Amino acid sequence: MRRIYTCFPEGRFKALTLSYDDGKITDRRLIDILNQNGLKGTFHLNSGYFGETKGHRVPYITREEAADLYRGHEIASHTSTHPTMARMPMEGNLQEILEDRKTLEEISGYPVRGFSYPNGVHGERLYQLLRSCGIAYGRITKSSKRFDLPDCFYAWKPTCHHKEQLMEHLDRFLDTEYDQRLMLFYVWGHSYEFELDHNWELMEEFAKKAGHRDSIWYATNIEVYDYLKCAENLVYFADLHGVHNPGAKDVWIQADGEIHRIPGGQTYLF
Repeated sequence: MRRIYTCFPEGRFKALTLSYDDGKITDRRLIDILNQNGLKGTFHLNSGYFGETKGHRVPYITREEAADLYRGHEIASHTSTHPTMARMPMEGNLQEILEDRKTLEEISGYPVRGFSYPNGVHGERLYQLLRSCGIAYGRITKSSKRFDLPDCFYAWKPTCHHKEQLMEHLDRFLDTEYDQRLMLFYVWGHSYEFELDHNWELMEEFAKKAGHRDSIWYATNIEVYDYLKCAENLVYFADLHGVHNPGAKDVWIQADGEIHRIPGGQTYLF
């Protein structure tokens, strides 16, 4: 019987994504590090605090700079003003999400579909609310310490915070060879932590070692989500002699050890 496995783009089995919250001015330095090393990240922004300086140890970026600053990365929601959502009425949460989405979409020029929960508080009622607001996924703060794909995109566990043995996780990610499972290394945090902890060299070392590797797919959170959904929607012939890709994106698979690109909107025969 034919053995078929899903791959990441270009037939890879490893992917790396990063996720950083709040939209502080320290994102400028972080993005410069990512860009230099070919890494891609998702930045969850509180649009209600754009340009705020009073009462904050690290100021927020301005609305005017956001589009250029995050170009090539993903702008995602973190609510407008960062409330603890479990203590809020759903009407308030609805306004926080939609107001943030509308402002961020005006800036980015594309639908904002990503989310991270303020203070990491989440639950089934919030998952349902995100769905109704057009949000595709929600990242939580509990680390898995693994490289698994998410079981639930509305409770998407990262591999680790950058303070949690980051380089040790990277070494394990780079050194591990799986012949069946896809590996997703997901790092999260706040860029201002590097400034407050005086350890920018940690991210510089990580990015330099992790970046520019042909064996790794570097993607934003929404790119990972969209790709996996497209792969999930492939329709195979009953005898596995071919597959139809109903989506617009190309998907890569491995069939009996050979890599195949399945073009979007086409039927492909092995």
